[in-house]
Amino acid sequence: QVQLVESGGGLVQAGGSLRLSCAASGRTFSDYTMGWFRRAPGKEREFVAAIGWSGRSTYYADSKKERFTISRDNAKNTVYLQMNTLKPEDTAVYYCAASSSVVDPMAEHGYDYWGQGTQVTVSS
Repeated sequence: QVQLVESGGGLVQAGGSLRLSCAASGRTFSDYTMGWFRRAPGKEREFVAAIGWSGRSTYYADSKKERFTISRDNAKNTVYLQMNTLKPEDTAVYYCAASSSVVDPMAEHGYDYWGQGTQVTVSS
């Protein structure tokens, strides 16, 4: 079992930045591909970014790669999502997920464990 706890969400004005954190506990963190997904009000959950176990491989949704950066610190069992130039349409609950054997890091069905989510609200 892996437990994931997100933090760092909140209310920010358009153009601002936030850094989300996801702390993992349980099994060996470095065994897992980590991903960030989000669900906006009234919409399906969507892929945001993912990072391989070593941190060398990163993946982004096309619309996010210019403003968002995913990183991880295996010594701290934590994955981060730096979000810059935030827009009102980035308002969503952001979820952290972990996968031990993901084939497609952009597909949520490949993830075994999920956090409870952290709310990000961007005001115009």
